[in-house]
Order: sequence, then structure tokens, then C-alpha cells
Amino acid sequence: MLASLVPLVFVAVAALRTPPELLAQVLGTQRVAELLLNTGALLLFALPIIGVLGVGLAWLTERTRLPGRRVWRVLLAAPLAIPAFVNAYAWVSVVPSIGGVWGGTLVSVLSYYPLVMIPVAATLATLDGSFTDTAASLGHGPWRRFFSTVLPLIRLPLAGGLLLVALHLLSEYGAFAMMRFDTFTTAIMGQYQSTFASEAATTMAGVLVLACLLILALDGRLRRRTALARVGSGSARTAEPVRLGGWLTAALALPAGTVFLAVGVPIGVLVGWLISGGAAVWTPEVVEALLQTLGLAVLGAAVTVTAGWPVAHLVVRHPGFWSRLAERIAYIASAVPSIVVGLAFVVAALDLVPPLYQTVANLVVAYLVLLLPRVLVTLRAGLAQIPAVHEEVARTLGRRPLAAFWSTTARMARPATGAGFALVFLGVVNELTLTLLLAPTGTRTLAMAFWSASSEIDYRGAAPFALCMIVLSAPMTWLLHRLSPAAATGAGAS
Repeated sequence: MLASLVPLVFVAVAALRTPPELLAQVLGTQRVAELLLNTGALLLFALPIIGVLGVGLAWLTERTRLPGRRVWRVLLAAPLAIPAFVNAYAWVSVVPSIGGVWGGTLVSVLSYYPLVMIPVAATLATLDGSFTDTAASLGHGPWRRFFSTVLPLIRLPLAGGLLLVALHLLSEYGAFAMMRFDTFTTAIMGQYQSTFASEAATTMAGVLVLACLLILALDGRLRRRTALARVGSGSARTAEPVRLGGWLTAALALPAGTVFLAVGVPIGVLVGWLISGGAAVWTPEVVEALLQTLGLAVLGAAVTVTAGWPVAHLVVRHPGFWSRLAERIAYIASAVPSIVVGLAFVVAALDLVPPLYQTVANLVVAYLVLLLPRVLVTLRAGLAQIPAVHEEVARTLGRRPLAAFWSTTARMARPATGAGFALVFLGVVNELTLTLLLAPTGTRTLAMAFWSASSEIDYRGAAPFALCMIVLSAPMTWLLHRLSPAAATGAGAS
């Protein structure tokens, strides 16, 4: 958890060193007001659409007789394998004039709706059907049953998924830069590229941290008001799937349209550029970047999952001030833009431990800080469903505490652990700015190579790297889909 403090201390120290008059001057400019309006508008438009779309798709694939439900579950999770900046690259290739808040909203919705859909679908898959049966017996119609029984029970994974989406939107750079949509993060990147350690950029990073604090406060308030336990006797009964009847065509149009826009368009554009470029675009550099990305992704995911387990265990099994503080620090640190996290670790390495500068160790620790919440939300959700009594029984049978933990809690939480590993793996594969700043000399990941080519408007040269990112991410996306029902709240429970 100490590593999570590095970017926060960096921002705080830089802000304290900033003269008050300069601080007031920066915060009072029209530019900051414009960035605040843009970032707020993005959250205002994207989050409700993502929430409604994610819940709707989850309900269709888990609670109805939608034809081909299993296939739709896989296809609808596929956007997790497509980085947001690759999605933006595809849409800019198809519609060069696209951009602004609506372009940013489009890419955000198509890239991040699975973070809501997957955890909500996992919860709906295990939901006790007696809740809706009771509401129906009281004469409640379909919509009233949904809002009075189903919605309260999926509120926790819904809020958790939206929390992760909001954190992504606050720190996303590549997609919005391609869309020519200015947010705090793109402005910070521009400031740092021109002055490296701009006081104005650090001040704007502080505004992002405050925004994250507000979002986390709202999430905490919602979580305290939510109860999930089933207290009745007997086992839960699986709900009977709903027949769609005359709504079948409309119901099929929603997942079909979503898959076409979120998966079909990017893949189609990439295939088009690859055909146009021919065999010449497949250089040895593609294979080298693929192998380096794979190695960093596996190492980063393993380290982050290992570090996340103690924190998640404390939060669930021993809730209190210190466990909540550790969890919140992790969330706040992850909301700091990647470039700020990267610069914080550059400064920390140079000032405190010079041998760590431009090493894999420094890069992996930075990945941990940035991606730890992905592990915490999955592990916390999984652990919350495992009664502590299992460990207690194992200890009463003579097993030592660690052996009791491994044979009960750790074993039962394997789906949540696997889901966390998959999410971090995807995050490392897709990470751009942090890797650019901290990667050792000679390291060139797929994201770095793609960004270099696309920045030079070499769309043909960028296509192989984008396709390799998707291919590398696809198995983990499938694994996440397979594990989410067992993990029960998947990627987004908070």
C-alpha cells in the first residue's frame, strides 16, 4: 500500500511548492473551466448510457430466452480485448470528422460497457427467483418487479462497475487525444510534454484527485445502504427465464447492434488496413513487441493479484478504519492520470533509489498502483460471498490458520482471483503512457508501437500492433467471461 502513496505524495508536494498566486491563477483560468465542463459532460453523458446498456444486456443474456444467449455473452464481453484508443483509431478512420464530447462518449460507451454488464450479469445469474415471484404474487407488473426487487439486488455490482468506468474516464488519454476532445488528462499530458514538471499540470492533477474523492464518497455512501444477504431458510431457486414474445426482434437488435459497433467496426477497419498494407506491415518488430507485452502482462498481473489479496481479505474479514483507508488510497491513486503516476515513479526512483530507474521492477510496481482496484473489486466481491465459518471449521478440525485459509477461502475464491488476474493482464496490455515513461531502454510494447505509428498517421503500420493487442487480450477476455458467474460480481462489484 505504500507504493500507492507515491503519486499522491508527488501531487501533494508539487502543489505545496506551487506559489498560492500561481495556484489561484491556474484554477481561475477559462481553460480550467472548459476542461472541467468537458470532463463533467463526459461523465454525465457516458455513465448513464453505460449503466442502462450494461444492465439491459445483462438482463437479456441472463434472465430471458434470448436465442444464442451463450454466444452473445462471449461477443458482448469482447470489447474488453479492444483498447479504447484502438476503438477511437477505428472510428476516426471511418468518420474523420468525429470528435468532441459526442465522439468521446461514443468510444467510452463502446469500450467500457462490459465493466458494468459482466458483474451485473454474474449477479443476475445467481439471483434467487423467489424475490420476483413474491413481487408477482402481490400484483406487481414486470417494470415494477424489476425496480422493486431486481434493481436493489444488483445495485452493488452496478455501482462498482460504474465506479471503475468513472475512474477510467478520468484517466483516459489516448482515446480522447485521437478524438480531439480536451479533458483534464489530455491537458495534463500536453503540459508535461512541453515542460515535463509543469506546476499548472500538477494543479490540474490535484483537481482530478478531488473528483475521484467525490466519486469514492458517493460509492461508499451507496455501499453502506446496500444489503445482499438472503436470510430465509432453504436454498435459492433459480429464476425462470422470461419469454420475449413480440419483443424478440427488438431484443435481438440491442446485442447485435452493440457487437457491430463495439467489435465489428474496429475489427473491420483493422482488417481493411492490413489488406491494404499487405505482408510488408508484418515486420520482426511485431513479434518482439508481442513477446515483451506478454511478459510484462503476466508479471504485472501476478504481482498485483498477490498484493491485492491481503488488502481485500482485511476489508472483508476485518473491516475497520485502517482497512478502508488502505482500500481508498488504492482507488484514489489509480485515478491519478497514468502520466502523473509515471512521473511520480521517475522522480521517486531518481531521488530515493537511483538503481530502480528504468527497470522492470519500477514499471511493475507502477502497474500495481494503477491497476490494483481491478483486483480489489473482484476479490472483495468473491470473498464477501464466502462465509468465514468455513475457515473456522477447518481450524477446529486441527488445521493451522494458513492451511485452513488455503483449503477453504483461497480455493473458493479462485474464480475471483482469476477474474482479477485477467483484468490486470488486460490493463497492462492496453497501458500506454505509463509504459512510455517507465519502460527500460529497448522495451517496446504493442501499445507503444501502435501509438508511435498512429501518431505519424501510418494507419497501415499501426494495424498489426492493434490486431496483436486484440489477439493477446482475447483469451483473458474469454477467461473473464467464464469466471464471472462463479465470481458472482466479476469486474465491477464495489
